[in-house]
Amino acid sequence: MDAWLGEMETTTIEVRTGDREAVVDITAAAAGFVSDCGGDGLLHVFVPHATAGIAILETGSGSDDGLLAALRELLPADDRWRHAHGSRGHGRSHVMPALVPPYCTVPVVDGRLALGTWQSICLVDLNVDNPVRSVRLSLLRG
Repeated sequence: MDAWLGEMETTTIEVRTGDREAVVDITAAAAGFVSDCGGDGLLHVFVPHATAGIAILETGSGSDDGLLAALRELLPADDRWRHAHGSRGHGRSHVMPALVPPYCTVPVVDGRLALGTWQSICLVDLNVDNPVRSVRLSLLRG
């Protein structure tokens, strides 16, 4: 059987996270990208940074703040980390992607994200030393 190689569209967006821990909803940018591409497929969202992640969660109801609180408890910003450059506790940002991976994949149907009612695609960033992040959006057509 021959391997099927689908068509892929890709773009990179910049997300400003500022100088504090952040959960930034990037759903609108992802939705705009897949709408422009049209059709069906899989959207792969990837953040090419060692200190950031991508999560699918409800925002605006406290879940985003709850995620940051849980990460603060699991990964305190103190001097315990062996990776010790940057601001105090910076090493925890390098551990976070093991808990909040740097990617997610979302089905796309008729040029629309097939997310659940309360689901949003979010960039999670604990690294206060890097105020701007790149996020790659890649649509593999089905």
